[in-house]
Amino acid sequence: MHQPSCRMNDAEYQLLVHAAAACNMSVANYLARTALKAARNLDLTAAEIAGEREMLAELFSLRRHLGQIGNNVNQVAKTLNSGGDAPQAEAVLSAVHRAARRVDTFTQNYLDSERPAA
Repeated sequence: MHQPSCRMNDAEYQLLVHAAAACNMSVANYLARTALKAARNLDLTAAEIAGEREMLAELFSLRRHLGQIGNNVNQVAKTLNSGGDAPQAEAVLSAVHRAARRVDTFTQNYLDSERPAA
């Protein structure tokens, strides 16, 4: 008999505990069964991992983009608050709307991918 071990943070462990409880299984039994199920279907597992990598890359890209837009919004606000003219305000507002659509699209795609196929 082999007894592999793994490390996880508190949030991951709690997720695991809740999943095991929902299946009326011990944590160890749940881990073993789900790991073996993933190991038996490596094509699906590889696709899921690739999907997670793409999702994380998009999230980090969105985060950077929103940070840049936030800086632009602050510059426009500072200019307007000091009585100046901010001709770039329209372009910044347009960038905010594009970023919001990008977040909405990403969120919807993620939610669609998490729903079981009918």
